[in-house]
Amino acid sequence: MAKKIKTLIKLNIPAGEATPAPPVGPALGQHGLPIMEFVKAFNDKTAEQKGTIIPAVITVYEDRTFSFITKKPPVA
Repeated sequence: MAKKIKTLIKLNIPAGEATPAPPVGPALGQHGLPIMEFVKAFNDKTAEQKGTIIPAVITVYEDRTFSFITKKPPVA
């Protein structure tokens, strides 16, 4: 059975440079997510594009787990 989705969080984060500081920490913390787990996963996934602003969509589930996808960087 699929997990129940609690909410979606959309953030623009510099690739390979996510930190627990705002905007990442407060956005994830208010939903009870493990901030450092997300930061490490995001930085690992985007390390090759370091410095580029990457839109991320984080899916928060009822059991306080998450998944995320990264989108293409904005052009202009």
